[in-house]
Amino acid sequence: MLWKNDKNANIDMGKGIKGRLKQNLEDISAYLYEKSISRKAVTMAAALLVLAGLVGVKYSDSGIFTASSSAVNGRELPIYCVQTDEPKIALTFDAAWGNEDTREIMEILKKHNVKVTFFMTGGWVDAYPDDVKYILSEGHDLGNHSENHKNMSQLSDAEKKTELMTVHDKVKALTGYDMFLFRPPYGDYDNAVIKTARECGYYAIQWDVDSLDWKDYGVDAIIKTVTQHKHLGNGSIILCHNGAKYTAQALDTLISTLQEAGYTFVPLSELIYKDNYTMDHEGRQQPK
Repeated sequence: MLWKNDKNANIDMGKGIKGRLKQNLEDISAYLYEKSISRKAVTMAAALLVLAGLVGVKYSDSGIFTASSSAVNGRELPIYCVQTDEPKIALTFDAAWGNEDTREIMEILKKHNVKVTFFMTGGWVDAYPDDVKYILSEGHDLGNHSENHKNMSQLSDAEKKTELMTVHDKVKALTGYDMFLFRPPYGDYDNAVIKTARECGYYAIQWDVDSLDWKDYGVDAIIKTVTQHKHLGNGSIILCHNGAKYTAQALDTLISTLQEAGYTFVPLSELIYKDNYTMDHEGRQQPK
């Protein structure tokens, strides 16, 4: 398994628990030795650090080891929302079909100075490359929504990786941007989906507030569903679609209402924790 650090360097942790323990002990000891601390004096401490962080060890920018996990009671979870004391929320748009309202949505976002995250399929990237570049140029996040919008849990691990990396490579070639946020189509995932995404350098993202815009209930229904949602709160992730019938019409009032309620919109890249986090049973990402 490969673990990616913030400087895009991968550390081969070896196969199995024994391999991971051995490699981590060697890395920790080498780091401390460079700091003129006796390896013998830190062997026990290093072992305890590794045992406490078997879920994965990363280097931070400062060179210190930090551990992160998306597992709760053996179940791998995507990020549904984020624990924060600040009234920050993230608005997200899945782009898998249609493009009639994208420019209108972008104008409304600009009017309110709101930055969001667009999760795009490979087909959408192929069909609307100029919009992909425009979204990025406006300061919004580009996210991966798979190549073919399939149920990821029904695919082999190799097929999962292909679904992720095909879109990744397209967007990289088109914009130079390395995506790192992934939303599984249909919200469908299992342990293997989350693990494969992580191995490909991605954070798996769900939502805790569904606008239900895809049901075409109307403008008022979208606004009420989001603004009165029982899960809406600090760190919420809101799901919308750029190709839904009434989303663009509802967006201006939706944003204004939430801003008047005291919320600040941030892109997911600024909302989630990149490392040193755990998850609770509801999929809430928490800082350690």
